[in-house]
Amino acid sequence: MEAERVHKSILSSLEKKTLIWLAERMPAWVNSDHLTTLGFVSLAAVGLSYWYSRQSKIGLALATVFFVLNWFGDSLDGTLARVRNRQRPRYGFYLDHVLDAFGSVFVFAGLALSGYMSERIAVGLLVAYLLLSIEIYLTTYTVGEFHLSFAAFSPTELRLLLIAGNVALLFKPLVLLAGKEYRIFDVGGAIGIAGLGTAVVWSAVKHGMFLYRTERLS
Repeated sequence: MEAERVHKSILSSLEKKTLIWLAERMPAWVNSDHLTTLGFVSLAAVGLSYWYSRQSKIGLALATVFFVLNWFGDSLDGTLARVRNRQRPRYGFYLDHVLDAFGSVFVFAGLALSGYMSERIAVGLLVAYLLLSIEIYLTTYTVGEFHLSFAAFSPTELRLLLIAGNVALLFKPLVLLAGKEYRIFDVGGAIGIAGLGTAVVWSAVKHGMFLYRTERLS
């Protein structure tokens, strides 16, 4: 069965209208596969840009540009297929998210090599992200709901937070907490790990109990 899309992020309404507007104006020669490829290549380029930022702050500017391109390709591919009634639900779902998994490895590896985030925080974020992704995919299959956001946050809001972090790094890479200086991305990453971890546990308990009640043995 086709899963119900659940998207309740802060920017979801505005984003949906924007994506439909863009899809209706896309040249005929551009298709969803082109946009999916753009999204993946841009995400890999984000990782490479963060790695390069160790040598030059130009890398931070490049990472920001590639985040925007990633949003454009990754968010618009499905909308374009729906607007043109050219949907391939299983193929699109599989390709989009397996590429996201590979792309996330590039991003967090780049952050770990950038010098702006510790390796442990980067690995912790990657693990938390992949655990949440697994929970989402299992929920899609077993419950029939595809959650695109948690607690009013979606990948779009997370991209914006990282872009804001990139801008902050250009001016002040350290933040003072309790009389000690920490890297901005380490603080943000620790908060991200806590948030993603909470989302995984909450969702796992919620959906596990739902399935238990649905398939209760008499």
